[in-house]
Amino acid sequence: MRIAIASEEKFVSGHFGHCEGFTIYDVGEDKSLKKNFTPNPGHRPGYLPVFLKELDVNVIIAGGMGETAQQLFNENGIEVVVGAQGLSDNVIQSYVNGQLKSTGSVCREHEHEGHCNE
Repeated sequence: MRIAIASEEKFVSGHFGHCEGFTIYDVGEDKSLKKNFTPNPGHRPGYLPVFLKELDVNVIIAGGMGETAQQLFNENGIEVVVGAQGLSDNVIQSYVNGQLKSTGSVCREHEHEGHCNE
């Protein structure tokens, strides 16, 4: 399984589309983790779901995400988990252990960027 976390340095980004990049974790059957960082290629409507699909991502985790983006990820067969916060390495462990659930929150007002997961 391949999981991407929208990231700012070592932390989950509050809004996936404007993140610095994606920390991508390859999760083995034994729950072993390998990770790498992929810079955000730029926020363009509809682009990032396709970009991450091309990287074989199965799950996207972010602090916040707009409704259209969530729909596009779902259409591309990528599970969306929103409402996450904290260190990316801690968040991935919570997800792998079945302890991280999506809040289902939807960002609607981008002028409040950075507060999407509140």
